[in-house]
Amino acid sequence: MNELPGTVSADAIPAAAPSTILCVDDEPSILSALRRLFRAKGFQVRVAEGGRAGLEVLATEPIDLVISDMRMPEMDGVVFLEQVRQRWPDTMRLLLTGYADITSIMGAINRGEIYRYIAKPWDDNDIILIVRSALQQRAMEQEQRRLQALIAVQNEELKLLNTSLERKVAERTAELNQSNTALLAANDQLKNNFITSIKIFTSLIELRAAHLSGHSRRVADTARRLAQKLGLGNKQAQEVFVAGLLHNIGKVGFDDDTLNTPVVMLNTAQLQAFRKHPARAAQLLFPLPELKGAADIIAAHLERFDGAGYPDRLAGEKIPLGARILIVAADYDALQIGILAQRKLAPSKALDAIMDGSGKRYDPKVVAALVTLMGEGVHSAAAAPAPVDTVRKVRDLLPGMVLARDLMTPSGLLMLTAGHVLDDAVIGKIMDFEKSMGLHLAVEVEPGLP
Repeated sequence: MNELPGTVSADAIPAAAPSTILCVDDEPSILSALRRLFRAKGFQVRVAEGGRAGLEVLATEPIDLVISDMRMPEMDGVVFLEQVRQRWPDTMRLLLTGYADITSIMGAINRGEIYRYIAKPWDDNDIILIVRSALQQRAMEQEQRRLQALIAVQNEELKLLNTSLERKVAERTAELNQSNTALLAANDQLKNNFITSIKIFTSLIELRAAHLSGHSRRVADTARRLAQKLGLGNKQAQEVFVAGLLHNIGKVGFDDDTLNTPVVMLNTAQLQAFRKHPARAAQLLFPLPELKGAADIIAAHLERFDGAGYPDRLAGEKIPLGARILIVAADYDALQIGILAQRKLAPSKALDAIMDGSGKRYDPKVVAALVTLMGEGVHSAAAAPAPVDTVRKVRDLLPGMVLARDLMTPSGLLMLTAGHVLDDAVIGKIMDFEKSMGLHLAVEVEPGLP
């Protein structure tokens, strides 16, 4: 067949991989012409004389594209292409017709779902272009299906990866939480050990004077409660508490006479030494950065609110709040155990003395906080007695019980700190100590425990 003038040559469009074309027609001359045309363009060509023969070819080998005549005996092009669509839907389908039969063409389009129809006689260039266009359409559809399948597989892999990643993240998070919990527990244990060491050190100082037994711990407890009442944060309240425990360590160099004489009875030399003990305490604590806050509080706790104190004669709010809290807590307990005056005062009288010093020796708002605490039943030396069912004799202690208060000897020696969980070994040591010292200890434990 001749090419029409002005049309694009089919040779100008390169074919991809060799495709296999099946030509179905009942006229051998038509089949020969189609075979020569397509083989010359690099296609593999199969021919079949009639629809049944075409179905047999399709059943034996893969075919990329079928060109079927419309008018054939036994099985026309519409029936043939319909079966091709049903059995080999990926095979492209073209209809070759020499009749202007619109009804037949529409049947082929609707039932056979053909790509195009070609009228006889055909133009060689046109039919080659149509065939290559159909094969390109088929290749794009196959590529689209391949990509969709690939996307489906990748989506499934991504889903599995996400699930695996979520599981790994959850496992790693659990590990980190476990490690964090362990670190927090270790940190808490270090803090507890640190406070316990301070308490032990304080109790050793207090062994030198019987009337000092428990003084620092009571002062520390009252000071912390005052700090909380005044709205200080946990860190500041803890610094005030530690300062309360250590506020007397500057007295470590005092002779026995100075240590056991009430402040109002000290001679001039002794009084000068007494006024220097906060600075000495700060010097002793200086090498420990963790205690800087407590050291600063101790250093200023003998300053007076009216500016007549020591060592720098600071006044009012120029005195650190922690120091203003500490002096109130310290003097309140000291008045009750005879450190400041010649005689011991009852808790109510000690509170009256503190109130008398409000605005002079003491910060009025700290005094007001102390009054509130005492009104709530928080006392120092005269603390409310523990419930009977929480106080046990040593022989009644059981493993698993938790100390509600520090366990002290009558001489003020710290044996165990509050929160310690008793076991058989510890209980045995307490019994041995009680027996060897000829003592009868009372141990306060947390309520509701065995």
